[in-house]
Parts: sequence; structure tokens; C-alpha cells
Amino acid sequence: MILGIKKLHKLVDQVKLVENLCDREMKNPEGAGFDLRMGEIYELEGDGFLGAEERQTPESKSVAKYNPEKIDDENFFIFEPGKYYLIKTIERVNLPVNISGIIFPRTTLFRSGLGLFNGIVQPGYCGELTFGICNLGQSNIKISFGARIVHITFHEVLGEGNQYRGQWQGGRVSAGSKEVQI
Repeated sequence: MILGIKKLHKLVDQVKLVENLCDREMKNPEGAGFDLRMGEIYELEGDGFLGAEERQTPESKSVAKYNPEKIDDENFFIFEPGKYYLIKTIERVNLPVNISGIIFPRTTLFRSGLGLFNGIVQPGYCGELTFGICNLGQSNIKISFGARIVHITFHEVLGEGNQYRGQWQGGRVSAGSKEVQI
């Protein structure tokens, strides 16, 4: 079951379900969830390995970050055609073990030729959210930091949920070296 806005605002107050929400999401959100904003951009470099027991993601390099002191005309990133990036949100989630989240692209992303690569946010995860984005179109796409780019819905886990134990807890973007999967 998707949780509605009244329940979500209550959880924001009680358990800090989502931190750093903009005023719009606190006062007048759309739909059944919250829009999240672009906070930091990373590029990948080097090789990666995803094994049955071990993994090593490519290195990530921060290439641009939200600066609340700058105006929109000075606070943006240009997504180049054919390039893949990782995006980290300004917002941070703190999911209890009975709630999961699902990320969806705002339709303006795919209307602009941007593809979003995302998944479920597991119960018990705490941290900023990171997902992939690729400019699949032919044009440069300029997005202001702080722009709403994804929508997250929250779902109640019926029965018993398990605490997320993964290595991405806390908003880590990439593995620094080869590591054993938890």
C-alpha cells in the first residue's frame, strides 16, 4: 500500500522519514510521495567487477555540487549526450523496517532524453539516495541544482521486514576497493 501525504508528513515529523525536504514538499506536495532534488553529480572512471561474493565498482569522482548560495543561472550542471553520471539527492531518507521506497523519474527527465537507473530503497536504509542518469538524446540538457528530478513513493511492508545491511548505507556512492558483499 502506498502511504499518503498526511501519513508521510506525520512520519517526517516523528521519525525524520525524509530530511532536507524543500518548502514545496512540506506545504504543497503533488501525488502520493515527495519530489527529490539534484544535489551532487559524479562521473565514473576505471574498471569494475561484480562477482558472486566480491565486488568493486568503478571509482566515482564528484564533478559538481549544489551550492545554496548561488542563483540558478550559476548553479547548474550540463548533461552531455551519451554520458552516464551518478546523481545524489539533497534529501536524506531514514526508513524504518516497515517502510520501503520506490524512485520514479519525473516525466520531464525522459521528455528531455534522460534515462534514469534506479531501484527500490530497502527498509531500514538511511542516507542520501544515489541513482544513475544517462543522456540518451542528442542535446545538452542543463539542470539546476535543487531542481526536482525524481519522485519517491513509500510503501508499507506487510509481515516482517528486515533491516537493510548493505554497504551503501549512509549514502556512499562507490566502493573504494574490492570488498566482500554483505
